[in-house]
Amino acid sequence: MSTPFSFIVITFNEEVHLPRLLKSIADLNAPIYVLDSGSTDDTLAIAKEFNAEILTNPFENHPKQWDFALKNFDIKTPWAICLDADQIVTPELKQRLLNFKDEDYADVDGIYFNRKNFFKGRWLKHGGYYPIYLLKMIRFGKGYSDLNENMDHRFIVPGKTIVWKDGHILEENLKENNIKFWIDKHNRYSDLVAQEEVERMLNIRTQTVKPAFFGSPDERTAWLKQLWWQMPRYSRPAIYFLYRIFFQLGILDGRNGIIFHFLQGFWFRLIVDIKIDEIIDQKYPERKSNRSRSPIKFVFSFLLLFVVLYYFNIYWFAATSPASRHYIPFVANNLNYIKSLRLILLNCSTGLLNMLGFTAIHDNYIMLVAGRGSIQVVYKCLGLGVISFFTAFVIAYPKNLKAKVIFIIAGILVLQFLNILRFMFLAVYWTKAGTTTLDHHTIFNFIIYLIIAISIYFWMREPVNPNKKHAAN
Repeated sequence: MSTPFSFIVITFNEEVHLPRLLKSIADLNAPIYVLDSGSTDDTLAIAKEFNAEILTNPFENHPKQWDFALKNFDIKTPWAICLDADQIVTPELKQRLLNFKDEDYADVDGIYFNRKNFFKGRWLKHGGYYPIYLLKMIRFGKGYSDLNENMDHRFIVPGKTIVWKDGHILEENLKENNIKFWIDKHNRYSDLVAQEEVERMLNIRTQTVKPAFFGSPDERTAWLKQLWWQMPRYSRPAIYFLYRIFFQLGILDGRNGIIFHFLQGFWFRLIVDIKIDEIIDQKYPERKSNRSRSPIKFVFSFLLLFVVLYYFNIYWFAATSPASRHYIPFVANNLNYIKSLRLILLNCSTGLLNMLGFTAIHDNYIMLVAGRGSIQVVYKCLGLGVISFFTAFVIAYPKNLKAKVIFIIAGILVLQFLNILRFMFLAVYWTKAGTTTLDHHTIFNFIIYLIIAISIYFWMREPVNPNKKHAAN
């Protein structure tokens, strides 16, 4: 009985990878189509051993290569599974495919697989690299390659899609164990990405996928790309790298993982930003005045302000703490804004709890809820580090003073309101759970930084003027 799907693979000198992939799908007895772009090794011989149908086409970029494959192979099956040569189908995914019946998916046009990516033998489990869902299985004749992308390739289908969370493919490019290969490849990729982003600045190139944070995996990616394009160049690689390392826990991926996150999250994107300026200098010199040196100025101002605000709060806390050698009685008695903030938070928390029917009191440090539990509000509970980060970013960002003041005040009020809710929740939670081991600071900071990132994105966005085709970025 013939299978309802075929495999399409694009190759270029893949003799080290292709046998792994083709062996992983051999038991499925599905038609295999290989589109090569001029391999000089044993790639084509290996493809012939597995009875693959072969076409050749000069390589320009991945979207165009996949577009050629979908339009030129004579595929007879209702579904096509499009894989890269350095990917492998896992036994779990193979079992799903063995059980796959077209009639069971009559209302579906695309299926996302879950990718596990490896670098120098290390599975990148963190840093935003897992889970990553890729639309790899498309209804043939409906799905197509998105030609509005130079580099970040994706397939698009008009109808419903589903996600196979346990349908894993493994991706490991063994050539990248030689770091020179990785750097050379990403240097070429950076040319494509930089040119694409310049074209997006000029409204020459648009997104095909509708951006939606709560949409499909590709719609979420499109939404995040819009956020990325709004961020100041030169600062965004550093922010993104730190986000991946600390907030997406990339630091847990070990030495090789951290190297990858640095190279892919910072180095590659910094090179792209540099090349964007080079393209503007060479092809669009009239836009140089719009660019000026604002990205570098923003990064310097943001880092300087953040350090000043962060350590000023720490110094002020020491100056108001009697046990500290930096204790200053006058400051502690008359200018102790840290104590005032703590009292405001405690008073609001106990007041709201009492309004909700609980009996809550505090002694300026510890809040007690009768019959429930208690929490101690220390310096790190006040959120001054988060506020320092938020305030420094907003002040440094090039926008008018009124917009900055309003956003800072509103942002701090919202952050502290969420802090109050946290105190209230913990007082009740600890009693129910019978434990005080919950690291609520880490959880709260993660949520707050996510909220800050989303709110800053909308605050930074400039309204689009449809009458100005070449609006400044």
